[in-house]
Amino acid sequence: MSVRLFLPLLCAVSLPALADAGHYAFGQPAPAAKAERTVEITLGDMYYEPASVQVKAGETVRFVLKNEGSLLHEFSLGDAAMHAEHQQHMLMMQQMGMIGENGIVPMDHSKMGHDMAGMDHGKMAHDDPNTVMIAPGKSAELTWTFSKATGLEFACNLPGHYQAGMVGNLEVQP
Repeated sequence: MSVRLFLPLLCAVSLPALADAGHYAFGQPAPAAKAERTVEITLGDMYYEPASVQVKAGETVRFVLKNEGSLLHEFSLGDAAMHAEHQQHMLMMQQMGMIGENGIVPMDHSKMGHDMAGMDHGKMAHDDPNTVMIAPGKSAELTWTFSKATGLEFACNLPGHYQAGMVGNLEVQP
């Protein structure tokens, strides 16, 4: 596939499903200082502990995430359809060599050919506000305000991880 044809796919990698500049149907990112409570989640190889979390609509929750597994993992908030779409983007990124053992590998677009010349792409990033990647042995945080009652999931969308069971239930209660 030529770079010209691949560019729209590359640009889509950082565009979250159902989002517009960080606005999601189920809520939005928030500063950690606004959190009403903290939920600690351990990421193992192909599981989350706890595997289920309940929050309330309007609540701001700070998730403290610790990857105790031996693999790179992700914590992503969304519904099943969002995760399915995100998995396709992650598979494409893996096939392009953009995912390393510790996270996203910066790409040097200047080596991709003249079709990219003059374009300011910066570094390709996995910067959706509802998602964090966590290298083995590392920790991360994600703070979110949940806007309405709904059923969601938290999941790892790295190729094969969701299918191997790395998905948890997130119930947003009224």
